Amino acid sequence: MEKMISLTWTVGYMEQKDGTPDKYIPATVPGAVQLDIARAENYPALYFADNYKKLNWTEDLYYTYKTEFAKPALSTGEKLYFISKGIDYQFEIYLNDYLIHAQEGMFSPTDIDLTPYLEPDNELKIIVFPAPKKHRAPADRTQASHVVKPAVSYLWDWHPRLIPLGIWDDTYLEIRPCNYIRDINLNYRLSEDLTKVYITPEIEGKNVTGYFYKWHLVDQNEQTCLESAGKLTPTLSLPEMTLENPALWWPHDHGEPYLYQSVFELIGPEGKLQQRITQKIGFRRIQLVMNEGSWSEPKEFPKSRSVSPAQFEINGRRIFAKGSNWVNPEIFPGTITMERYAHLIDKAVEANFNIFRIWGGGIINKEAFYELCDEKGIMVWQEFPLACNNYPDDPHYLSVLKQEATSILKRLRKHASICLWCGGNELFNNWSGMTDQSLPLRLLNSLCLEYDPLVPFNPTSPVMGMAHGHYVFYDEGKEVFQTMNQSHNTAYTEFGIPGISSRQVLEEIIPADELWPPRPNSAWEEHHAYGAWHGQTWLCEDILEKYFGKPKSLDELIEQSQLLQCEGYKAIFEEARRQKPYCAMALNWCYNEPWPSAANNSLLVYPAVPKPAYYAVGQSCRPVCSSARLSKLVWQEEECFFAEIWMLNDKFEDMDDRKVIVHLDTGNERIVILKWHTGLIKNNTNLAGPTARYKLPHMSGDRFKLILEVENYPEYNSEYTLLYRAHKKKKGGTAMMNVTD
Repeated sequence: MEKMISLTWTVGYMEQKDGTPDKYIPATVPGAVQLDIARAENYPALYFADNYKKLNWTEDLYYTYKTEFAKPALSTGEKLYFISKGIDYQFEIYLNDYLIHAQEGMFSPTDIDLTPYLEPDNELKIIVFPAPKKHRAPADRTQASHVVKPAVSYLWDWHPRLIPLGIWDDTYLEIRPCNYIRDINLNYRLSEDLTKVYITPEIEGKNVTGYFYKWHLVDQNEQTCLESAGKLTPTLSLPEMTLENPALWWPHDHGEPYLYQSVFELIGPEGKLQQRITQKIGFRRIQLVMNEGSWSEPKEFPKSRSVSPAQFEINGRRIFAKGSNWVNPEIFPGTITMERYAHLIDKAVEANFNIFRIWGGGIINKEAFYELCDEKGIMVWQEFPLACNNYPDDPHYLSVLKQEATSILKRLRKHASICLWCGGNELFNNWSGMTDQSLPLRLLNSLCLEYDPLVPFNPTSPVMGMAHGHYVFYDEGKEVFQTMNQSHNTAYTEFGIPGISSRQVLEEIIPADELWPPRPNSAWEEHHAYGAWHGQTWLCEDILEKYFGKPKSLDELIEQSQLLQCEGYKAIFEEARRQKPYCAMALNWCYNEPWPSAANNSLLVYPAVPKPAYYAVGQSCRPVCSSARLSKLVWQEEECFFAEIWMLNDKFEDMDDRKVIVHLDTGNERIVILKWHTGLIKNNTNLAGPTARYKLPHMSGDRFKLILEVENYPEYNSEYTLLYRAHKKKKGGTAMMNVTD
C-alpha cells in the first residue's frame, strides 16, 4: 500500500536560471511564489487600493523551491516517487543537482521515480521559469497567446495583472510497490432504453501482469451490485460487465445525482493486498442536440448549414440549462480549498442553477471541484485554457496543448458532471481570429473523441446560434428589456448587468479619502469601476444618472446600481426561459470573482458574498415561477402600463389550473389589475397568459412594484421594481410630462 511523505519547502529567486538565490524564505505548498514573498516581506494587503502592483516585479524572475529529506526505509520491491499535481508553468526538477525532469505545462501532473538517484541525505529542487510572454508589449492577454497558461492573469476587466507562478496543487513523496495501478477509467455505455449499463474498466499499471484483482461496484446502500475477479493479462483488459436497472445521475433539479462507488483491489502472487483504489461514478447519457425549430434555419434561400446544436439532453430528457460562468475563485489557485469550492457550489444550488460554464480564460479546477459537482448535481461545461487569442498552429504549441489536454481529459472524464467539452472562449471572433480549421481546435476535438467520445464537444463559445452579451443595462439606445425581447438565440451563454459591491466591501478595498465620490484614476479604477472594459464600465455612472440623476451619497449610488442589476438579470433569465424550446440555455457573466471588485457583473463578491442580484436570479431560475414580460423600466403617470403574464415550468410534471393575481404596489396601496386562471400547464412548457394593462395613477414616490401572486402557491410568486415619473407642473398649474427618460 502507498505511504505518503509530506515535505517542507523554502523558495528563493534569481534573475538567471543558473544563478543562486540570495536567500530562501519559507514556502507554502500548494501556493504561489508571490504569496510567499508578500508574507516574508510583510507586504500590505494585496486587495487594498493598488497594492497588488507591488508584486509586478515578480513576473520575470526564476524561482527555486528547495526541500531536504533523508532516504526513507524501503522494503524489498518498494520505490520512492515524487508526485506533484500541478506546477505553474515551466520548470525543471533536480535531485542532488541531477536534472530528473523538465516540463512546460501546469495541468499535467509529475510522477517521478526517485529511487535510482537517492542518497542517504537528499536535496530536491524545482526551478520555476519566469511567466511566459510572447512579446514585451502590449502587457495584456495576447502575451499568453502561445502557451497553455490561463490568459486571465495577464489582465482582464475583472482581474488585476498578477501572474501566478509556483507549486499550485498537492505535492509530496510517496512510497509505493514496484507493481502498482496508476489509473482506472470505467468506460461505460448505456443501452438505448437506459435499463442496462455496460462497463469495461480501462487500467493503466506497471509490472502487474499475472497479479490478481478484485473489483466491485457498491450502491448508496453499501450493497455490492456488480463484481469481477481474475488475473491481469498483459493487455490489462477486464471483461465487460453489465449492470441491470442502474440508478442514473441527474442534475439536482431533475432527479438524484446518483453516484456508485467503484472499489478495485490489486492482489500480489502470495495473496497480499497490494493496492486499493476507490472512486465515485455516475451513469448518465449526455447529448447536445438540435434545438426545436433550429433545423429550419436559415429560413430563406440561399441555404447554408443550420445553427449549431445547443440543447442538452440528459438521459433522454431535454433540459433547460440555467446557470452561470465560473471563473477561478482566487487570483492564486494554489490557495483554493475544498471548503471554498463547497461553499460556492452550495450557493449555486441554492440559486437554482444546474450548470457552470468553466470559462476558458481561467484554470482547470482542482479535483475537489468536480467531485462536489458530481455530488451536488451541477452540470459542468468545461473549456480548455484558451481564450480571446489566436493560438498558433506551430508544432511546439500543439505538442504542449496535446500533453495538457490529454492530462485534463483523462482526469476529468471520470466525472458524471462533465457534460460538454469546449475548445475555449470567443475564439471565432475578430479579436481572436481562429476558425474551425485552426489546428489547436482540430487537435482538441480529436482528443475529446479519443478519450471521452460520448460527451459532446464545441470548438468555442459562442458558435452560430448562441449569443454573448450584452453586459450593461442600457446600450446603443436600448434597455436590456428591448435587447432581450427582440433576440432570437439557441443559448445565451454570456450576458451581464453590472452592480456595485456593498459598502462593507468597498471600505475594505478603497481608501477612505477616495471612497466618495467615485472617480477615475483612483482605487475605484484599480478595482474595475472605470475603464475596465470601455467607457465607464463597470460602475456605469452615465447609465445610473440617466435613470436616477446625481446620487447624493455612496449608499444611494449602491442601492441604485444594485436595483438595475437585479431587474436587468431578471429580465434576461426570464426572457431566455420564455424563448424555450428554441432557446435552451441561460448562463450569466459571471458567478464569482477572484478578488473584490468595486463593480462588475458578478453575482457573488469575493470571497462569496451575495449581491442582491444573486437572490433575484435565484428567483428567476426556480423550476416553476410566474413571470412578467416587460418592455421598459420607466413609466409615466397616466401612461397605460402593460406586461405579458407567463407561467414558466421546467419540471417534467403537468400542473393543474393555477390562479394568478397581478397587483401594482404604489407604496400607498395595492391595486389588483388582472386575475388569470391558467388551466393545465404542461410539463417542461412555458405558458403565455394575458397582458395586464392599467392606467397609472398619481403616486407619491418614484418607484412602484409589479407583483404576481399565485394563489395558494407562494413559492411561485414574483415581483419587479419599476421606476415612476409623475407629471411636472408648469406655472399656473398646467400639467406636463417628464421627458428626461
